[in-house]
Amino acid sequence: MTLPIAMAGQDLIGQAKTGTGKTLGFGIPLLTQVLEKKTSDVGRTPLALVIVPTRELAIQVASDLSQAAAKLDVEILSVYGGKAYEPQIAALEKGVDVAVGTPGRLIDLMKQRHLNLKNVRVLVLDEADEMLDMGFLPDVENLVSNLPTARHTMLFSATMPGQIVALARRYMSQPTHIRASDPTNESSIVDAIEQHVWRAHQMDKPELVARVLQATGRGLTIIFCRTKRVASSLSENLSERGFAVASVHGDLGQGAREQALRAFRNGKVDVLVATDVAARGIDVADVTHVINYECPEDDKTYVHRIGRTGRAGNTGVAITLVDWQDTNRWQMINRTLGLAFNDPLETYSSSPHVYAGLNIPAGITGQLPTANQSRAGLGAETIEELGETGKRKGGNSAPRTNKPARDNKSGGQRTDRAKPARTSEIKTEDAPKERTQRAPRKRTRGTNTPEAASD
Repeated sequence: MTLPIAMAGQDLIGQAKTGTGKTLGFGIPLLTQVLEKKTSDVGRTPLALVIVPTRELAIQVASDLSQAAAKLDVEILSVYGGKAYEPQIAALEKGVDVAVGTPGRLIDLMKQRHLNLKNVRVLVLDEADEMLDMGFLPDVENLVSNLPTARHTMLFSATMPGQIVALARRYMSQPTHIRASDPTNESSIVDAIEQHVWRAHQMDKPELVARVLQATGRGLTIIFCRTKRVASSLSENLSERGFAVASVHGDLGQGAREQALRAFRNGKVDVLVATDVAARGIDVADVTHVINYECPEDDKTYVHRIGRTGRAGNTGVAITLVDWQDTNRWQMINRTLGLAFNDPLETYSSSPHVYAGLNIPAGITGQLPTANQSRAGLGAETIEELGETGKRKGGNSAPRTNKPARDNKSGGQRTDRAKPARTSEIKTEDAPKERTQRAPRKRTRGTNTPEAASD
């Protein structure tokens, strides 16, 4: 629907449900216009700029555009934080036609005068509502204000809050708003997603999830957690139960996060435990299940989380576990989205409806049988050295070990040195002036030597 308008160079706002292929909706017109406007006198500064909210989405969009431009003379660069500046600066100096990046790193490179935006003719704001939620709107406005006014602007998102509409009115010229949805269906969730909402006990959740992961036909699965601590703990728990699992959260460096995502896409692990940092940017066609380990914060988070499955015409299963204290929050999400789960069914790992509803074989326990442990695992995927900012070199691939410190002078290992004996004598030259000189104390207890006796 958007292609004819976008190809004509008219500003547009594209709104569609998550997982319906918005990337190519702006990618094809963007690449076409870049080829048309590309001339030798530009100096290979970016002709197109795509702004996204997260690192993972930057990598995903850049990858999709690179595949679409595989046979074209177009240089595409992903620009995001957590990675060394030098490779990105070198690529910009060599020449880039399309820059895809997060607001923070784009602004840093612009202020350092490595990123020249004066020739940008196509601007894309992808997942603008997420940038609003993450507080990036001022940064986005900063970037847009440094672009030429004569440009083609496209804004794509699954939801369209009022502030995003206001942003579009300020920086777009008579945009056409296209909403790709069934007019009889107001839901923002793809119909192909089968939803289950259960009220679960916190102590029983790991066992319940482990049994769900053994459902017949279950493929790649993403489990969303609210905090980094919970994501790390659940990942370790599932790994001990025999599952091939990786995690993505804010405590991991960029190299470890990319390693986990590559292992997930390549099928070396089939369970990815993540915080909302991965809710956008994971576009894997065969994700069959999404599990909300805890109740999402709001309806938009719920929509984008479960939108990782049921993509590109496939079906999917979304399971949400709601704690007792989160019932009110869930009921608000339920009302906003018009769902039919206002009172989640109380559920335990042994509940019959879990087995029947998800087609879990009878007799399954929370431990994956050894015969079914066929995935290569996270260790089979190499981790890249990205020169990460703020991280120890190689600090994400292995846990810290307690190695002895090295002596500064010799370079060898520091040897244990005997501590000097404590003494109560105060040297005259070291004593504060206001203190009176004290005579040294004599120790006689427990000493039988002649020297001690003479004291």
